[in-house]
Formats: sequence, C-alpha cells, structure tokens
Amino acid sequence: MVTPRQPERSEQRSNAAPDDERARPGGPDGPAGGGGPGGSGGTASALGRLADTVDRLRREVREAHAAADGRALIEMAKGILVERLRCGPVQADRQLASLSARAGVTRLELAADIISQAAHDRLAEVTASFIADVGAVPPAADGTAGRTAGGTAGGTTARATGRGATAVPSVAVRLRTAESGALAADDTQAVAESLLAHALAPLGAVAVAVWAARTDASLALAGCAGLPAEEAARWHYVPPAVATPARRALTERRQVSFPVLKDACLPSVGHRELPDGGRVAVPAEAGGRILGVLEICWPRPLPSQSPQIRRQLEALAELCAHTLEHSSPAAAGPCPALQPCAAGGVGELVDLADGIRDPALVLLPALDAHGRLGDFRIHHVNRHFVDPLGRPAGAVTGALLLEAYPMAAGHEGLFHTIERVHATGEPFRAERITLTTVVDHQIPVTSLADISISRHGTCLLLVWRVEDEAVRLANLLQHAQRLGRIGGFEESTTTGEITWNQQLFSFYGLPSTARPVPLEQLPAFAHPDDSATIGRFLRTLLHHRRPASTDFRLRRPDGIARHIRIVGEPVLDAAGRLLAVRGAYQDISAQHWTEVALAATRDQLAHTEQQAAERNRLTLQLQHAIMPPARGPMDTPHLHIAVRYRPAEKDHLVGGDWYDVATLPTGQTLLCVGDVAGHGIDAATDMVVLRNALRGLAATGAGPAQLLAWLNVVTFHLTERVTATAVCGLYDPASRVLSWARAGHLPPVLIRRGHADALPLIKGLLLGAVPETRYEESRLQLEPEDVLLMYTDGLIECKDRSLHDAQRQLLTTGDCSTDTLEQRLDKLLSRSSADTDDDTCVIGMQLR
Repeated sequence: MVTPRQPERSEQRSNAAPDDERARPGGPDGPAGGGGPGGSGGTASALGRLADTVDRLRREVREAHAAADGRALIEMAKGILVERLRCGPVQADRQLASLSARAGVTRLELAADIISQAAHDRLAEVTASFIADVGAVPPAADGTAGRTAGGTAGGTTARATGRGATAVPSVAVRLRTAESGALAADDTQAVAESLLAHALAPLGAVAVAVWAARTDASLALAGCAGLPAEEAARWHYVPPAVATPARRALTERRQVSFPVLKDACLPSVGHRELPDGGRVAVPAEAGGRILGVLEICWPRPLPSQSPQIRRQLEALAELCAHTLEHSSPAAAGPCPALQPCAAGGVGELVDLADGIRDPALVLLPALDAHGRLGDFRIHHVNRHFVDPLGRPAGAVTGALLLEAYPMAAGHEGLFHTIERVHATGEPFRAERITLTTVVDHQIPVTSLADISISRHGTCLLLVWRVEDEAVRLANLLQHAQRLGRIGGFEESTTTGEITWNQQLFSFYGLPSTARPVPLEQLPAFAHPDDSATIGRFLRTLLHHRRPASTDFRLRRPDGIARHIRIVGEPVLDAAGRLLAVRGAYQDISAQHWTEVALAATRDQLAHTEQQAAERNRLTLQLQHAIMPPARGPMDTPHLHIAVRYRPAEKDHLVGGDWYDVATLPTGQTLLCVGDVAGHGIDAATDMVVLRNALRGLAATGAGPAQLLAWLNVVTFHLTERVTATAVCGLYDPASRVLSWARAGHLPPVLIRRGHADALPLIKGLLLGAVPETRYEESRLQLEPEDVLLMYTDGLIECKDRSLHDAQRQLLTTGDCSTDTLEQRLDKLLSRSSADTDDDTCVIGMQLR
C-alpha cells in the first residue's frame, strides 16, 4: 500500500530526538556529559546516544508496522462496505468516515469491528481465493513487502466492486493500490502521478491529465503525469466552446474513446508528442456533478477495450472526482464552483435569490444511499415566488422538486435541464419555454416562461419569468408593427409631449435618443412637391378635428427618401376640445416601387402584345395569300383533285404546312404536301421558299426521289437551319402510275373499293438534316375510282395517343363511303381527333 505521509512523520520524529536526549541522564546536559572525544565521559555519552537511536528506530519500525496493519484493516473494511452496500470505493470511504464520526471511535477501531463482524461469513474463503489467484502482494510505497491482510483487503474490494478481479487479478491489485494513494493524496497532481504509476502504466498508458470543470464551461488542467512541463503549461486553460476530447466527455456526460486522436481532429494536451496514439476521456462525477475529466494517453492506436477495463477507468475517474471535490482551490485550479456550498455559501445564494425580482428557487441535490443523484430539494423560495398551483411558499419549501412538480420529469423536460446544469456547471438560459403543471391532479395547464438555471457549488439557482397576457399581446403587437412596417405615435396638444415607438425613429433615420418630430414640422421633412398634400392633411386633422390620411415622400437626413402613408385621428374631450392626436406611419416604399414596376411591366406587355398581334396578322396574310383556306376543286382530263386547308385557331400557332398541285410540261401532275418545323413568320417564309423551289425543280422532269434530293440540298444550304417533312408524287395519265417518295413524312392513304389503307413505308430522311442523302421511290398502279389522300400530321396528331393509333382511326374514317371527293375530305376534317391546334393540309385525288 502507498503511505505518502510516512516520510514526513519520520522526519518529525528525527527532529524530536535531540529533545529526548537532553531529557536523559546521559545526555549532553546530564552528569555524565562534558567529556571530550577521547575521555570516558565522551565514550559513555556516545554509547548513550547510540542506544537511544537504536531504541528510537525500533520504536519507529514497530509504529510503521502498526500503521501498515491499520491501513490494511481500513482497506479491508472499505472492501466489505463496497461488497455489502454495492457502492464504489469513494462512497465506501465516505461511509466509513461517517460511521466512525457517529460512533465516536477512530476509523481503525471501526474497521476492526467491521472485519470482525464479517469474519464469520466469507473472509477466509476470499483470502484463500485471492492468494491462490495473485500469489504475491505488490510492494508498499516504503519498499517493504505488503502484508497478507493488505493483499486480502485489496482482493476483497476488487471482487466486491465487480471490476474484473477474477479475470485480471493483477490489474485489480494495482487499482486498489492506486485507490489507496489517491484517497490519501490531497491534490490532483499526486492523484495523477499515483494513477499513472499504479493503474494506467500497466495498461500501456504513458500519460494522464486531470481536468477541472469550471462554471463558465472552461477546463483547467489540475494535474498531469507523463507530459513535459512546457506542454502542461501551454494547456493549463481551455476556453469554453473549444472542442477537445475532455470537452466531448463533459458535454456528452459519458466515457469517450478515440482509437487514433489525430483521426478525430481534436487537439488536446500532448497531441504533438503522441500523434498516433489513442485517447480515453472519462467524466469525473461525484454526487451527480461532473467536477472534471480524466484523460488518458496511449502512445499507439488504442485497441477495443473490455467492459472490465472501462469500469476500472470509471472507478479511477471517480477517485479524481473525490480529490477535486475535497482539494483546495489552488490544487484544483482557480475554480470556486468545485467547492461544496458551505452554510455561508447557501446563505449568500439565498440572499441573491431574494434580491431577484422574478420568482426564484434555491435547489440542493438529494443523493440516495449510494451517493447517486436522485432529485433536488427546494431549499428556499424568494418573496416573489408564485406557485402555478396556488400553493403557499411554505408548502413548497423543503419538498423534493419532482414531488412538488412531477410534470418536470418529462423527456428532455425541465428536470433534465436542471440535472445537466448540475452535472456540467454550464448555465442554461432560454426564452419562451413551455412549462406544464397539473391542476387538481388531472388538468394540465401550460404557460410560457423565460428560464435561467445556474450552478453555485453544489447548489442551483432556478429563476423564471412567466409571460402574462399583457406581455404576450404587447409582443404580438410589436411583431405585427415590425412586419407591417408600422410605427405609432401620440402627440399631446396641451403639453406638447410626443411619444414614438422604435419603428418611427428608423423611418426618420434618427437615433432613439433624438427628439420626436412634431406634426407641425412634418412639411420640413417631406418632399417639396408634397407640401400641398401635407397641408390638407394637417388642416383636416388639427383644425377640422377629423380623422385624415395621406401619402407623402419622407426625406431623411442621410438622403434616403421613403414613401410613407400617415393616418391620424383627434382625441377630443367632452366639450369637443382637441386634447391629443394619435396615429401611425406606414412605410409603403416597397408597395410604391412594386406598383411603379408593375405599371411599367403592363406598358411593356401591352406593347409586346401589339407587336405580336401585328406579326401574327402579317403571317396569316402571307399564308392565306399562298394557300387560301377555301379553294374550289381542280380537274384534269384524268383526275379529280380537291384540297382542304385548315389554319391554326390561334394566330401565334400559324405554322409552315403547305401543299401544291400543278400540271407539268410533260403532262404529268405534281402533288406534294409538306410541313416546316416551327410556327410564326419564320415558318411561313420558309414554307414559301420550299414550295417555290420544289415547283421550279419539278419543271426539269425529274422523278420524285430526285426532286426531294435536290430540295434537301436547298433546305440545308440556302435556308437558316430549316428542317421539314414532305411527300411528293408524280401521276402519269398515260400509264396510270403514281410515282412517289417521302422525306420523313407520313405515307399517302389509298382508298380502293371502299377500303382505306396506308401505302407501304419507304425510306426517306427529313429535309435539311444532312447535306446530301438519297431517297427511295415507289410506284403505284391506280385503278378507276381509286382515291389517294396526302395530308400533314395536323390531321391526326394527338397529345395523349401514339401516331400509329391516330393513323388507324384515320383509316377507319376513310372507309366510310361518300358521294363526292369533297364530302370525303370534309368528313375527315370534321371527325379528326387531333388536339394540337396545328395547321392541317389534305389533298384528295380520285381517278376518273
């Protein structure tokens, strides 16, 4: 066992030896004294001193043995208390001191009684088991071998605490040795050195730091071991909100591990000396308060820890909390909050609570038999205290918090916040917190309050301010004025006193300490052009004594102009005399400029609409000039031809659909239908270019495939990136053969003997896609009464149906018999299911 106080006692006894020698007859002042070194008197004196020295050394040895045995007995007694009470070593030490004080006996005498009481139960069995497991007892601090009783006590305590003594007995012995040294030490520096030497170094740790938690959420380095002095000096203080491993353990209130500290990107003491090492930070808690943090450093990455090791580290942190709680402020760092609230401290906190104008409670922690925090006792309520349930202050004072206000125990509720402040020492302040109380044990009542909780030693001060109805309505009014950019005023005509709210000062660009502007001086702050408007407003309000309102431009001292609407009403007495004027200003600058921008937008939109209408009118005129919607039949000696053109219903959708029917010099008949991509004037002009180009190329006598190949070259090179589809046919009346080709267009429909069918689809790329391409040409032998239809996609195109389904419906409609070709085309247009509102061209050719 460690005996840190033994050298001091030996030094004191050594200093007292000359006094004992002077009291003996053979001493320097006795009868035998006075001889020189060579005389008989000198020899007798020297022998007497030597004998006294031998006696004194024997006596000190016996006292040291007795002290060691006494410490061993005390440790055994603490181990028995740990086992019986199911508590930690710190609580067992406190319980032993409390029992000895109550019984009026020394700790040693009480320890002997406890051991004697437990000797009939399990002492012999535990001692034999521990000796069989350990086999030897570690040496004590003075270098002598430990006593069997001391080893037994350590083994008993280790087994009773459940910290893995059976699995790792040597670690348990080291833990007990560290516990003894920590409990005997009076400063955290000695605790850090003892923990590193006896408990943590065997686990591979190379450094340890003990941090003291302060009330401002900062950390002070109270003790360290295994770290350079200059490193400890650099880290003697960690400000609040600086993220470190100790800070994580403090805020999360649990043991945190970092296998490699640099991977966590958290700086801490010794992180440069141990860049690849692991860290463990354990909160040092006592009585529900986290007094500090124990941080342990390893030189290499930290492997996964067993539950036994984690419990041992928690026990070591508990020892640090014991030392931080009882050490002097100088030893634990400049942290007054670490000291318990003495009677005087509680009295000062009571005086502080009585000086607060809001309801306040002074709370003391209520610990259970094992030293754990169970509740808070209401020690004092100030004179402004008003119980939400209507109880008098005497009914609440002295009661437990959860007994007086059970609704505070809700998840993340008030009790959880108080417990956190008590544990970490970090004050809590929040506005508009919902508080719930239960009236008549069944009716929940909620209220909003501003809460403030602070820790003073072990005591807590809870202050709240309930938001009453008047305050709530005032806050709502203030928010409404701010959101509506409204400022209120009141001006007394008898005293000249003017009252403004804060919003009005910002309107005028004046500081809150400036003198409010009277209504009579309003023209001086308005734009000169608004002087007449302001004059009418003031005459109506002040002279005619009627409510009035007006808009004006407010000029501020900083040169900014704001558009303001002012509304005022007179306050009259019973005789009709004017007493005061009250009203409101409203900043309507945003509304004014929005209206200006909207008016400009409307003007621009009207101009744009006029331009678009004119453009669409010109487009429609151009299209109708080339392809009039109504056109009579065209007959040749061999063919009857009818055409139907239906323009788009909306002018802006005027497209590039076109058709052409012409008799060529060769006697053949040219029939073609096309569709230029797009709408508007550009599509219409491109349609004119392609239609005229194809008519001119057809005069060469070339076939449909060649005509489309040439038209593709024209489309690609001689237009502005135009693409189009087309189908072109040449009918030879001598052979009754129709030659046709297509460029991305729908194939013609043949109606023969009352049955409609689409001609087989042949290859052909749309016009303008590539510079040069070849088109396939097909031939159809016509019979008398055959009808051939060419059309654009505006006839069948639907938004919610495929083109194949739409074409099938067209064939069904084409099967219907009619008297004339014109009637057939009219029926196709009337029964069309197209819904794209696009242009539509249909050419019908019937063989005579």
